Amino acid sequence: MDCNESQKHSKRLGFSENGWCEGGSKCRILKSPNFDSRPKNATIDLVVLHNISVPEGIFGGKEIENLFLNQLDTSKKIFKPLINLKVSSHFLIKRTGSLVQFVSLRERAWHAGQSSFLGRVGCNDFSIGIEIEGTDFEKFNDAQYDTLQNLIISIQNFLPGLSAITSHSFIAPGRKTDPGPYFDWNRVREAIETAEKNIFLFP
Repeated sequence: MDCNESQKHSKRLGFSENGWCEGGSKCRILKSPNFDSRPKNATIDLVVLHNISVPEGIFGGKEIENLFLNQLDTSKKIFKPLINLKVSSHFLIKRTGSLVQFVSLRERAWHAGQSSFLGRVGCNDFSIGIEIEGTDFEKFNDAQYDTLQNLIISIQNFLPGLSAITSHSFIAPGRKTDPGPYFDWNRVREAIETAEKNIFLFP
């Protein structure tokens, strides 16, 4: 194993049996109230990639975390359209590459909305949602791809049934466009091939 490969393995996350990351400084946990139980015997086999910024195009604040924790100050005019919005994701990758987990992998986060993947409706039932801080209109950065690559492999190590990664736009065409045209799917493909994982991409 060369130095680069060793460094990649050192960044892998572990997960507790109940689905929370155990990466110490690699992963911060903020527990969202916006989740519920998956259907009985649901097989978690899909990762859905999103982008997010709150307000749109503004990065680095705590607004995304506050949105997922139902703590966003919706008295502010700019956030009024988000009043009573109850959403979450399993993970958020910030512009710095830092990682936050909001919902256990075992539970159903509310990230996909009305959706369908290869004929199966209700993607929240069988997917993991990963939000990447960004927009449809600019590139994501190396730190984010590095975190995403390691997160995907870590999730698949924990959930061996994981077999596909897709975009929000693929499962909700016409309604959603993220992660957008600037997202580099080759960076995800590279990580999968390097780790010799049998995961299919549906951009």
